[in-house]
Amino acid sequence: MHMAGPTTMRLSSLLALLRPALPLILGLSLGCSLSLLRVSWIQGEGEDPCVEAVGEPGEPHNPDSRPGLDQSDEDFKPRIVPYYRDPNKPYKKVLRTRYIQTELGSRERLLVAVLTSRATLSTLAVAVNRTVAHHFPRLLYFTGQRGARTPAGMQVVSHGDERPAWLMSETLRHLHTHFGADYDWFFIMQDDTYVQAPRLAALAGHLSINQDLYLGRAEEFIGAGEQARYCHGGFGYLLSRSLLLRLRPHLDGCRGDILSARPDEWLGRCLIDSLGIGCVSQHQGQQYRSFELAKNRDPEKEGSSAFLSAFAVHPVSEGTLMYRLHKRFSALELERAYSEIEQLQAQIQNLTVLTPEGEAGLSWPIGLPAPFTPHSRFEVLGWDYFTEQHTFSCADGSPKCPLQGASRADVGDAVETALEQLNRRYQPRLRFQKQRLLNGYRRFDPARGMEYTLDLLLEAVTQRGHRRALARRVSLLRPLSRVEILPMPYVTEATRVQLVLPLLVAEAAAALAFLEAFTAGVLEPREHALLTLLLVYGPREGGRGAPDPFLGVKAAAAELERRYPGTRLAWLAVRAEAPSQVRLMDVVSKKHPVDTLFFLTTVWTRPGPEVLNRCRMNAISGWQAFFPVHFQEFNPALAPQRSPPGPPGAGPDPPSPPGADPARGAPVGGRFDRQASAEGCFYNADYLAARARLAGELAGQEEEEALEGLEVMDVFLRFSGLHLFRAVEPGLVQKFSLRDCSPRLSEELYHRCRLSNLEGLGGRAQLAVALFEQEQANST
Repeated sequence: MHMAGPTTMRLSSLLALLRPALPLILGLSLGCSLSLLRVSWIQGEGEDPCVEAVGEPGEPHNPDSRPGLDQSDEDFKPRIVPYYRDPNKPYKKVLRTRYIQTELGSRERLLVAVLTSRATLSTLAVAVNRTVAHHFPRLLYFTGQRGARTPAGMQVVSHGDERPAWLMSETLRHLHTHFGADYDWFFIMQDDTYVQAPRLAALAGHLSINQDLYLGRAEEFIGAGEQARYCHGGFGYLLSRSLLLRLRPHLDGCRGDILSARPDEWLGRCLIDSLGIGCVSQHQGQQYRSFELAKNRDPEKEGSSAFLSAFAVHPVSEGTLMYRLHKRFSALELERAYSEIEQLQAQIQNLTVLTPEGEAGLSWPIGLPAPFTPHSRFEVLGWDYFTEQHTFSCADGSPKCPLQGASRADVGDAVETALEQLNRRYQPRLRFQKQRLLNGYRRFDPARGMEYTLDLLLEAVTQRGHRRALARRVSLLRPLSRVEILPMPYVTEATRVQLVLPLLVAEAAAALAFLEAFTAGVLEPREHALLTLLLVYGPREGGRGAPDPFLGVKAAAAELERRYPGTRLAWLAVRAEAPSQVRLMDVVSKKHPVDTLFFLTTVWTRPGPEVLNRCRMNAISGWQAFFPVHFQEFNPALAPQRSPPGPPGAGPDPPSPPGADPARGAPVGGRFDRQASAEGCFYNADYLAARARLAGELAGQEEEEALEGLEVMDVFLRFSGLHLFRAVEPGLVQKFSLRDCSPRLSEELYHRCRLSNLEGLGGRAQLAVALFEQEQANST
């Protein structure tokens, strides 16, 4: 009997320890072996490293060159260009484009040009505009001579000549000159053509833009071969941008050499003679389908496949026929959309069974996001209760207010839709008639849309005429549709901003801090902005023999003018017992041109480049006024305990939120003060228009009393047709301060002022801690 030695025992114990790791070791070994084999195969397929490539005699040898490799590809390498600014040259602000697609050189997809005439501009052209204008980025109308009055909302270009060839030539020249760099496709049509706009836009989206294409309904020239074809102008045709660029140099020659009474034939001959390109009806699997409408044909009764699938219908003899065609094709598109929705809902319902949640995870309506799930009581979406006459969720905080305007129309539409859906589901067995709305609830879900729950008192009528009253609850959803960009007037960041600072005597000391912030945020970055100080003296202040309370402010302004040559800090002195913001703005408005962009500030405002840029972008002359909501810091005596700074080497600090105090390295609590509206951006012309309307509606003593209780924002809100944009501005951060609520203010302004002071003391948690500490101190 043999005994195992110590070496054998150690080996067996080592194998026992390594046994779980054996698969890992074997896998690593196998992977390394396969990698070495792959490297050897790749090297074996390449050139022999021992054989040197030999070039032409006298040609230097390039060791990096390889057969089949283009040297230009070798030279193309990314190169980082470091930014360098010459300190000797003055700083010039770089103006960026408003849209990134402009900077990247991106182009819009489709431009539509309509050939019309003076006789049909106000009839057929208007019908075209009303049926298809909202589907295309740009729609232009070209005519030889326009009438005395141009229809509203239409961009009409007049060439001054009614000759067909001249009109077509000048139209193409205008498209090339003004829009050749902005659009990929150009669709040219006549005003007696109805175009199915969604289908045409989808067709342009499927075609490749890097080729010369002349697409439409191909027609043969009289006496010419099958290859020489032109696109019939009555059904419209597509021209690619590249083809328009090539055609531009030949327009003058074609206009002198080709005689034709029809503009479409003239264009077709010009393209064939100069470029050798004819019209095609099919390209890349896309067929341009058109339909010729017979005279006195009813569109409602037309059901042929050629009509139902047409991109364009011609001829359209009158505007009413254009609207009937539009109604017919819109109904077809709507039916097609509903059919696709039903198919998709059926597919979703079938696939839901295979999901982990099963049918329980199926939301209603099928295919739309599930309702928002709150994670705390603060995220619960509340329901608004309403009846047919009143709503119990009022904007002003009232418990009950009349249901009127768009809200009343919205409720009426929801009730009618519910009744329509019930009749569609239960007819012909039952027919429902609404008696009245018992209860109504609605809420806006940001993930779905507007939800409704309606309790309806209905009268059900059977096929035999029996009637019975029923109370039923229905649920409806108005889903969020496609988000669209609202057209807005173009504004730039190069507009000069005129800051206006009204100063009371009590605010003279705080004005020095404002001037320091103005220096750091406006003068040093060389922002395109000016400052006007409006010094408001009391009845007994600043008189003869009395010290000037604004002497320090004037000296600081003069010092800034000396330090920054070219800077002009103007100041105006007024005397008022009870200064009103509107009255003070009247004084400043008379001293500046009508195109001045004002930024009305307070002594606690801290302007900066970002704030000024948003002022320029959001205040639009004749369109919109901007009144930002600043961030107000809480009372520092009630501020929460700040955490100590992090240890060394902990990395850079995260960006500070609004209200961050850089000196203490921790954010200061605060809130966006919705009660304050003293800061605003608007144009002088808009203010003067609103002020004139106020003076026209209120006269004499009534106007004097109204000015005491109005701020500039109230003037725009009540006496102007402009959009009033009110939004939070994180760049406007104000230190804690108690506003002076004068008893001479109106009741509403005084209430807003007091409420702003009370809400600005601190948050709920901070106030609770302060009360608790005060109770603890009183008890001891």
